Amino acid sequence: MARSEQTPGVRPRMTLNRRLDIAARHAAPVGFTILLMLLVELPLGFADQAVLLPAVTVCSVFFWSLFRPSSLPPPVVFLIGLLLDLLGYLPLGVGPVILLLLHGLVLRWRGVLARQGFLSVWATLAAFALGASLLGWAFMMALRFRPLPASPALFQALLTIALYPALAMLFIRAHRTVADPERV
Repeated sequence: MARSEQTPGVRPRMTLNRRLDIAARHAAPVGFTILLMLLVELPLGFADQAVLLPAVTVCSVFFWSLFRPSSLPPPVVFLIGLLLDLLGYLPLGVGPVILLLLHGLVLRWRGVLARQGFLSVWATLAAFALGASLLGWAFMMALRFRPLPASPALFQALLTIALYPALAMLFIRAHRTVADPERV
């Protein structure tokens, strides 16, 4: 039940503008995720800028799956994974499988994680990021039919772990303000 329905008193009418505002707030996590993915792909001129795309995507899907799962249903996670594959020049299907597994694991652990402090959540993200990177590495080896070095996958996991605190601060701010569908 929404907070506005729990408190007694006069409630504002559900006008078209109010409904559009609630819908936009509900869709904000998906919008933030896609916007960050597109911003990372801008030609900013850093060396190895392409490695930021999977890190930003994993951090975003992890956070929003944990704190706003209703705004990030599995079909949307699948589409975000396809966008990750297309933007990152990955074989189609690798991104959706990894992100859907991540989403499912986060939902499974949500009851425990939502009550934990930041360090516990960050440690869990670290384990999930390592698993996601190694799974992506295994998929790429299987698709190319040859062994690949594991160091890029480990670097990807470390980059994801390092980026999470900064992105989490941004997401927490959005979660409490712009992206809160129950906020009146």
